[in-house]
Amino acid sequence: MNQGDTGFEERMRELLAEDAYTIQPSSAPYPAIRRRGLAERRRRVAMTGAALMTLAAVPVGAYAVAGGNGERDADTAAPKPSVSAPHSPAGSTAGSTGGSTGGSPSATSAGTAGGPGRPATDGQLLDGITFAQAADGLKECLAAEGGPPGGAGDLGEADDYRIILAIKSTGDSNAPGDGIYVTAVRERPAGRWVTCSLKDGVASGISVGAIDAGAPGAGPVTVDGNGEQLYQQSFMDKGKWKLPFRWGVIGAVETSVAKVTVSYGDGGPVAATLDHGWFVAAGLLNQQVTLAPHIKGYDDSGKLVYDSDEDETYARTLP
Repeated sequence: MNQGDTGFEERMRELLAEDAYTIQPSSAPYPAIRRRGLAERRRRVAMTGAALMTLAAVPVGAYAVAGGNGERDADTAAPKPSVSAPHSPAGSTAGSTGGSTGGSPSATSAGTAGGPGRPATDGQLLDGITFAQAADGLKECLAAEGGPPGGAGDLGEADDYRIILAIKSTGDSNAPGDGIYVTAVRERPAGRWVTCSLKDGVASGISVGAIDAGAPGAGPVTVDGNGEQLYQQSFMDKGKWKLPFRWGVIGAVETSVAKVTVSYGDGGPVAATLDHGWFVAAGLLNQQVTLAPHIKGYDDSGKLVYDSDEDETYARTLP
């Protein structure tokens, strides 16, 4: 090899060495990795960073799987719901969030300066959880789990959100220890939601998702499959869930939907609260189940306009 070839080879090695420092893979989304290590449920539902950005443009059906065909199992059968006006959640002890479509001005405004907005009804705060506790928990989760401001994993501040549900959470074999779930929605960008998990007052994880109710093919009621942690325990405990179990379901509704009901296990249909484009339902489960909550939507004439049993994007069968 002559001297010119040697010089060319040395220059190429220098360029390759420089590129090794300038061409690097993007940094891993730390919050998502952390959540995967915390719980198997979060591995299925937690999304931050680039994944969250993708969700905003993809119809809900793209990330749910068909739950099988045929009739519903006996353990989740429920009587056909009445299409009369939803009942009020006030004073409920069974866990229904009622069916109100709104609330007083004070019920929908932010509770504290720099904090999240209130749910449409007080019945969306269950199990003795106060709004102040829910708001503080949301702030803690966003601070602990969100990415750097302006980054792909930035989940925003508490005052970007409005709390729509707060319920107790039941520990299981994969994530021991009871706690609470606080679910909040973000008005801008529309359709974003977070579920904050707290145990002993300390943030233990946050799950995020998005519903694009205006996407082609979306129905009058849409449910993000990533919110399933609200109504199921770990698949490791299948058939051995701790009972009674507090469950919750959220989703988006079009303005044409006047009523949503949810049936789960041996309980009758629960009338959901319609809260500014979202539906929220909760109840108590007293038996082992194999099927997910059965959701129905009705227009103001009482006509059935949505049935989750007929929704190919809804996961009917629990893992």
